[in-house]
Amino acid sequence: MRVRETARGWTAVWLVVLALAQAVAFLVVWRFGVHTRTGQWLDTVALTGNQIGQDRIDGPVNRMLNAMSVVSLLVATAVIGFIALIRGRKALALTATLLIAGANLSTQLLKHVLTRPDFGIDPERAAAGNSLPSGHTAVAASVALALILVLPRTVRALGAFLGVGYAAAAGVATLSAGWHRPSDAVAAFLVVGVWAALAGLLLLATQRERAAVVEADAHRTAALVLGVGGALAVVASWLALSWLVDLRDTAADELGHRALLVGYAGSAAGIAGTIAVVAALLLAVVHRLVPRYKG
Repeated sequence: MRVRETARGWTAVWLVVLALAQAVAFLVVWRFGVHTRTGQWLDTVALTGNQIGQDRIDGPVNRMLNAMSVVSLLVATAVIGFIALIRGRKALALTATLLIAGANLSTQLLKHVLTRPDFGIDPERAAAGNSLPSGHTAVAASVALALILVLPRTVRALGAFLGVGYAAAAGVATLSAGWHRPSDAVAAFLVVGVWAALAGLLLLATQRERAAVVEADAHRTAALVLGVGGALAVVASWLALSWLVDLRDTAADELGHRALLVGYAGSAAGIAGTIAVVAALLLAVVHRLVPRYKG
């Protein structure tokens, strides 16, 4: 019993640290991407670069984004809750629902509360005001992370990869369609990550004393692949954008094809890498949050 309580304690500490780290990362992304000239310029370069190959992907991108409505979110939430209920996990169904609702409501609230100064870098979109974090990206990410919680252990890793792929595609799609800046998508992933950590704490708090955690259920390889792959993508994004910074005195629409491609591809890599890391951090401990035997 003492060993189990120690393990739960360390898991709780991990989740608290995870929530705080992602909250701090959100503040950094918001501060740099919205409140600095360099951050706004990098976002604008990526948005300007989305014209590269846009004629070939415009149709699929718009269909994907248009399918993400309030109705589709409600349907997805109902399906996720149903999966948990047929597994006999009422607390899990409620927690997954709270994760999705909390992440998406807070995303919309933040978008309306946060302000965006106009540095004259992106005059075409200045009138639109703040767009951080991205609502469409939050929808996809919240569904993906909720699935990691509710899916049975036998298909959880596969669901994690599919969910990350879907959320990454949604985040990049908002950039490709010109709906959102890269920082908007990254910030949305971090908001959802905070809610996932809080959901994990709730699951720990409601876990029965007789619940049995089986270490063999840990998805270490899948979490490692997602985490390392995501981290490498984030590093690649950082390197690409660091190279671009030397050109920040040039207006985005005056940059050449190479610079625009670097900005667009580098930002896309950062978007995909962020959700991979966020999902990996949750996948690493989900076997302790949703044990095989609930007791």
